[in-house]
Amino acid sequence: MSQSAPSEDHPFADEATQVRIGVFRFARRMRTQRAIDSMSDGQFSVLASLVINGPQTPGQLADSERVSAPSMNRTVNCLQDSGYVERSADATDGRKVIVTITESGRAVVEETVKRRDAWVEQTLASLGSSDREVLVRAAAIMQGLAGA
Repeated sequence: MSQSAPSEDHPFADEATQVRIGVFRFARRMRTQRAIDSMSDGQFSVLASLVINGPQTPGQLADSERVSAPSMNRTVNCLQDSGYVERSADATDGRKVIVTITESGRAVVEETVKRRDAWVEQTLASLGSSDREVLVRAAAIMQGLAGA
């Protein structure tokens, strides 16, 4: 992969590339820590969204996951077939469908979070205290930049 030299227009090009590559590789490695190997990242993200935000319509899920409605419908169908979510009619508007996580789905999220946290904790334990402090500070900065 070639990297262009910084210019006046892009004075932080090299740093940006290094941050992008580091964040991507770390996130990719962390995502391998999951309760069910056959579940896609997109499917897990929908389950996590349901845990965090509660029951939602497929349209709301599609918007929050930034995918098309047909794509979300396929994801929800797969999760429903696996017993991780249920669909029901909205209590106030029977035309709307509400997607709710099941106990099995919640267990997948909890176990995956537990495994990912354990992996990160083990990774941090392998570092010196100054490197850990740098990563904790960087995490706070990245969360701020992401608007989290």
